[in-house]
Amino acid sequence: MSRLWLVLSFVLLTVVSWGVYGPVLHHGQVGMGQEVQGRVVPSRWLPFICVGLAYFAIAVVAPLVKMALRGEPGPWNTRGVIYSLAAGAAGALGALGVILAFNFGGNPIYVMPLIFGGAPVVNTALTMWMGKTYRQVRWPFLLGLVLVVAGAALVLVYKPTGGGPQTTAAQFWPVTLTVLMTMICWGAYGPVLHLGQGAMQGSRMRPFLCVGVAYFLLAVLIPGAIVLASAEPVGRWTVSGTLWSLGAGAAGALGALGVILAFDFGGKPVYVMPLVFGGAPVVNTLTGSLEAALAGRALQLQGLFLVGLASVIVGAVLVLVFAPRGGKSHHAPAPEEKAAPAPSS
Repeated sequence: MSRLWLVLSFVLLTVVSWGVYGPVLHHGQVGMGQEVQGRVVPSRWLPFICVGLAYFAIAVVAPLVKMALRGEPGPWNTRGVIYSLAAGAAGALGALGVILAFNFGGNPIYVMPLIFGGAPVVNTALTMWMGKTYRQVRWPFLLGLVLVVAGAALVLVYKPTGGGPQTTAAQFWPVTLTVLMTMICWGAYGPVLHLGQGAMQGSRMRPFLCVGVAYFLLAVLIPGAIVLASAEPVGRWTVSGTLWSLGAGAAGALGALGVILAFDFGGKPVYVMPLVFGGAPVVNTLTGSLEAALAGRALQLQGLFLVGLASVIVGAVLVLVFAPRGGKSHHAPAPEEKAAPAPSS
């Protein structure tokens, strides 16, 4: 029973961490933004660098400490490193997708639920393709897909108003495409990371360390070079914006680590991941509503938006629970882990 409570504690850590990731990151972007033609344009690259630094610290330091204190099964090998670096690249690109969605005018209160609903669908579809288990599909799984798609449509159409600048018609497609980018990247994270774990004979910390290295390359070194070489405004470093962005990166990485620890203490993907993907959007919505209230904005949540949000959550849970089980699970995220993604995670 004590191990179950530990598992649930780590699940709660991930739910809260990934739930606050979007609103915290958005706060950091705005804090590092610059005023252009009378309005503040959120920074794109500076928060991304902060996310990369925070993820690198947690995804490299924590595995090294654990491996030194407790050891770690499995060897280092080229195949495992390549797959694990690829998983980290997917997580980092997904984090960039979130930043771009906010930069194009998307609001965390509907962007993140869409991502948390879509990523498990991509995850499961890729896992089915890799395991050749698509012939085992049952009707609850198909119902879950329908609920995710229908819920996503309702969330987009009836997204909240009053919480700040709203997405215009011109911004709709950039926001939608960057959200899809993150869904695909964080959805692919788990199955690819699983291949890295398999090649390293079940090691969890070695692949996670590779993920941190990939984040450092794609979310720190490359954006840093872009910032140094750019002649256009890229934002401004501020104390509050830096701290909020580092906090978002830490939240994404801690959520990813929470999933790994839940599995280490005996948690099973069949209930760990539905709890994570079902709970994180709820925390995200509550956080977004609280943020708007503290800022003195009356956030208007329409009934059909809440129906859509519930539909996305229930659909994602059905997809995860009733996914064909032809082999080992590849569930992630995702950061995620979204296995661990990066809201990034």
